[in-house]
Amino acid sequence: MRPAPTILHLDMDAFYASAEQAAKPSLRGKAVVVGGLGPRGVVATASYEARRLGVHSAMPTAQARRLAPNAAYLVPRFSLYRTVSDQVMELLGRLSPLVEPLSLDEAFVDLEAGGTADDSASARATGEGLRAAIRAVTGLSGSVGLAGSKMLAKIASEEAKPDGLFVIEPGTERELLAPMSVRILPGVGPATGDHLRRAGMTTVHDLAEAGEAELVRLVGKAHGHGLYRMALGLDDRPVVAERDAKSVSVEDTFDVDLHDRVRVRAEVERLAVRCVERLRSADRSGRTVVLKVRRYDFSTLTRSETLRGPTDDPTVVREAAGRLLESVDTTGGVRLLGVGVTGLADYTQEDLFAQAADARELAQRTQEHRAPVEGGGEEAAPEPEPDSAELLAARRWPAGHDVHHEEHGHGWVQGSGIGRVTVRFEEPGSAPGRVLTFRIDDPLLLPADPLPLVREAPDYSSWPASLPKSRSDAESSVGGESSP
Repeated sequence: MRPAPTILHLDMDAFYASAEQAAKPSLRGKAVVVGGLGPRGVVATASYEARRLGVHSAMPTAQARRLAPNAAYLVPRFSLYRTVSDQVMELLGRLSPLVEPLSLDEAFVDLEAGGTADDSASARATGEGLRAAIRAVTGLSGSVGLAGSKMLAKIASEEAKPDGLFVIEPGTERELLAPMSVRILPGVGPATGDHLRRAGMTTVHDLAEAGEAELVRLVGKAHGHGLYRMALGLDDRPVVAERDAKSVSVEDTFDVDLHDRVRVRAEVERLAVRCVERLRSADRSGRTVVLKVRRYDFSTLTRSETLRGPTDDPTVVREAAGRLLESVDTTGGVRLLGVGVTGLADYTQEDLFAQAADARELAQRTQEHRAPVEGGGEEAAPEPEPDSAELLAARRWPAGHDVHHEEHGHGWVQGSGIGRVTVRFEEPGSAPGRVLTFRIDDPLLLPADPLPLVREAPDYSSWPASLPKSRSDAESSVGGESSP
């Protein structure tokens, strides 16, 4: 434990949904739900307006629709979220060399290691400066927690939500934690929480009073020892600068179980290509290809094949995944497929000329599949299995994704079906735009890349040089206020 709150935890507020609201002026202040939209879809995140209606992450989308029938339901745009995340992480990297990302929208920062804070006042000033910088660069808000340990900093950021800052002063940890639910502690999920509740322990104070020996008896030696230390507010884990990914994977859940073996094989190949895309974007390669199959009865099978060396070759990964599929019985139907690569490395052992050829193939496969026909026109390439017009439209025009029309400019898909796609034409920073409907094969309407949320972000190249480094400077910058 540190004598000053110099560990910072940043958590962006309702990240995916807030990014969508910033990108779509007509959705600001309204309920927005981001996630899978099919019958088996799950909510990834919900705006605070939707949360007030009872919608939350990991909830089935069908249940969310019952609670918030008038909310906007959007398919995630991970390219946008990664871009914004990179901007946020770049700002964090200016505060300290020790930044530990936990996800796209969450990270720990060791301010002491960066020399940007050494006491409560300078830590608070740094946190407020960070929040202002994030809003200026991305247009979004983040909540900041400051404490003497990682566990407490994360709890502090939860207390700060939404769009706030909370400081836990060293020496006040036990008093603050005592009335909180045991679920606030890391590693205490629903099952452990229920087990502790049956033993009469519902608050952190109850855990501290029970003692280490009783907790070890209830939940085992390793977990009981750690749980007791956390109940006392003790956590010595350092901020780790690099958390290397151990694997790269993609998966899809299907609205209707797949029975056709040809269709299943085609989906596996498509997922393999997407996996290689993600692998290459991270400048990595991998040695082991993994196939995941969830069958109609919810049983999940995984198969893996280890290659002779690391690869980022789409053909190699695709063929390995196909071989793994041959060993899986899909007769009853498939509800989920996934392809992953583990054993990651920073290099490959493939022939360079073969890689160049496969890179061209990868670029061709990831574009919209179109084939030339007589007369100079284009038509969609055939699917392995016939699909309804509605399903094809949903694939080509996902709700919430960006489009560009030659006459009307940039917009986003509000919905599609019955051979039509409805688009609202607006951009980040514009007034709410008008809505128009087109045929799904309108040649003037094309998928587009997301636009920046902030068109002209201020220059933060010298930040945080202006942040206060001493107690007197920090107190004058924040008026000497105490922690919330």
